[in-house]
Amino acid sequence: MRKILFHLNCFEQGGAERVVSNLANQLVKEDYEIIAATQWQGEIEFSLDERVRRIHVGLREEDEKKPRLSRIFLRFRYLRELIKRERPDVVISFTRRPNYRALISSIGTGVPVIPAVRQDPKSYYNSIVDRILIPTLYRRAAGCVFQTREQGECFPASLQKRSRIILNPVNDKYLNVPKPAEREKAVVQSGRLVDFKNQAMLLRAFRKVHEKHPDYILKIYGGDSFDGTKEKLESIIKEYGAEGYMMLMGGSDRLEKELSGAAVYAFSSDYEGMPNALLEAMTLGLPVVATDCPCGGPRTVIEDGENGLLIPVGDEQAMTEGINRLIEDRKFAEYLGDNARKISKRINGTAVLEQWKEYIEEVLERV
Repeated sequence: MRKILFHLNCFEQGGAERVVSNLANQLVKEDYEIIAATQWQGEIEFSLDERVRRIHVGLREEDEKKPRLSRIFLRFRYLRELIKRERPDVVISFTRRPNYRALISSIGTGVPVIPAVRQDPKSYYNSIVDRILIPTLYRRAAGCVFQTREQGECFPASLQKRSRIILNPVNDKYLNVPKPAEREKAVVQSGRLVDFKNQAMLLRAFRKVHEKHPDYILKIYGGDSFDGTKEKLESIIKEYGAEGYMMLMGGSDRLEKELSGAAVYAFSSDYEGMPNALLEAMTLGLPVVATDCPCGGPRTVIEDGENGLLIPVGDEQAMTEGINRLIEDRKFAEYLGDNARKISKRINGTAVLEQWKEYIEEVLERV
């Protein structure tokens, strides 16, 4: 059976980390040999099956005081030594820096690399270094996994031809959750409190919603990213005197229960890759209003007016109108939610696993 080496920074709780942990755990159960090569150990990480071999390829204690260039070189060296020693059938890397490390470290080893691009390239791959490395390094990738077509357009045309779009799998706990008999008069959002998710715009929009529908409340679930966003949101809520109807709920591992009975799910990001939170909300059958943000994640899964509503990025008035429409036209809202739930056929764990397995074999047949 195949030997696969996954490379990423760590398994601390984030979208890419969740996808890799799920894939590794599923593949090892099917007798794949799985190695997880990481740079460091996070404080709170996704769990791995005991059969997954996790190997540290980051800096060692004695390396920490070495010059910056030496530390960069050592990160490549340790990964390269592992690739040469283990000789996996393929290296699959996730996110920007691990992708560069895998592509560089594998040069001359004969081991193919499949990088997975997670973020919006125009926001995360926009430095001078990126403009040099993308057209050079990514050409030598054996393939690439994108989450949207728009992501792929930022990379060499030759790579796009041998790439694949694979969505994130949702956790099984979001599948087949019963539709509530009666919905709570609440608008919800889930995801870290972080600047690019533009929860501040949602607060401003919901203030207008509440003026028209004073019996509705807003609940935002998500942990603090410590970039100042939480404090900014708290300040806005205090300024509005809205503590009774705008709530920052903190993180939760029970979102499938917390969210499922809400009337509307509001997604306000300025940019994202393929947002897991949006996929989870759709899987739960929630009527969704979402910004049509780059790099096309919401547009990839939402057909406007059929399984959700798409609005322009940063458009406070459009967010207000979208939420009001779904509050006031419950028949239409339930129509959107029922159609949104159908996405689970594409993004359940089994379906996504099969897409990855098929693509890995397709790539290995070419090399």
